[in-house]
Amino acid sequence: MPKTILKAAAGLLLLVLLLVIPQKVESPYALHMMILLFLSVTMGQSWNILGGFAGQHSVGHAAYFGVGAYTTMMLMQARQIPPWIGVWAGMALVLVVALAIGSICFRLRGPYFVLASIAVAEILRLSAINLTTLTNGAEGILVTEIPAFRIGERVLTDFSTKVPFYYIGLFLTLLTFGITFWVQHSKLGYFFQAIREDQDAAHSLGISIARYKNIALGISAVLTSLAGAFYGIYVGFVDPPTVLGLDLSVQIMLICIIGGMGTLWGPVLGALVLVPLSEALRSNLVTDLLVKVGLVNADSKVGLFLKENLAHAHVLLYGILVVLVILFMPDGLMGFVKKLATRRKQEAV
Repeated sequence: MPKTILKAAAGLLLLVLLLVIPQKVESPYALHMMILLFLSVTMGQSWNILGGFAGQHSVGHAAYFGVGAYTTMMLMQARQIPPWIGVWAGMALVLVVALAIGSICFRLRGPYFVLASIAVAEILRLSAINLTTLTNGAEGILVTEIPAFRIGERVLTDFSTKVPFYYIGLFLTLLTFGITFWVQHSKLGYFFQAIREDQDAAHSLGISIARYKNIALGISAVLTSLAGAFYGIYVGFVDPPTVLGLDLSVQIMLICIIGGMGTLWGPVLGALVLVPLSEALRSNLVTDLLVKVGLVNADSKVGLFLKENLAHAHVLLYGILVVLVILFMPDGLMGFVKKLATRRKQEAV
């Protein structure tokens, strides 16, 4: 009981801290980093329901991210429909797409399902490039102004700062975190985990494999579409490579692999690793750090090479990071933390 109270108090303290950050932090860049962190946690938790708990390792989640983003942005640009209304259309469309995909792809297992998920995302990416009348093709969709959020005549926010996006991102993080917690401790979650451990054994116990796989996919896809819609609204621009690319699907999956699949806090830890790493590479902070500590000369061939190429090498470094995690921490960072805590308890005894 004391441990439960302590965890609840720590969680409440963390929530209060997150709520007051925009009031105390004035730096737009700091808020931007927090928004990216919230977005990554949301994507990771969404994938975790299907890949972590149900054991269906999709490498095509960019399909649902992109459909959510494109639907919201197209309705806002062409029909002047506010995003908080358009997002519902995106969720409904994604659910239809997910169930259609699930009815076909869940007949496959293992690497065949992985390849099928990649193929689905690629089909949607190519469709977005070629259906120029709907998606504006490779040029993408640019929305320069978001309508103010009103209740009656009262304007609650005009989205002129990053603060509203911060709170929306925090809400999505709490929503996906809460749904993941419910899945983990519900009968539905136990069915998912039974399917993950042994599909044939689960089927012999009367669990409908196809039904619960599709339920996991539906929940995961809808939450991913919310993340995609939020990304589109926040950035104001979507195009096929950005929201439907294979690298996005890999990044979503890596958040859970690095943090720990099938755990509640794994996607959080994974996002805490990947978001700063991605930003450090993009802004050449890694190269600047190597120069600052004297390991690399800024004017040397190595220094110039790193400055020109390291910012675009995030996929390579993601791959190296995954190899290291699989070799030394097969259960992810969360599994490593649990093993470390267990070892300390045993040593204390």
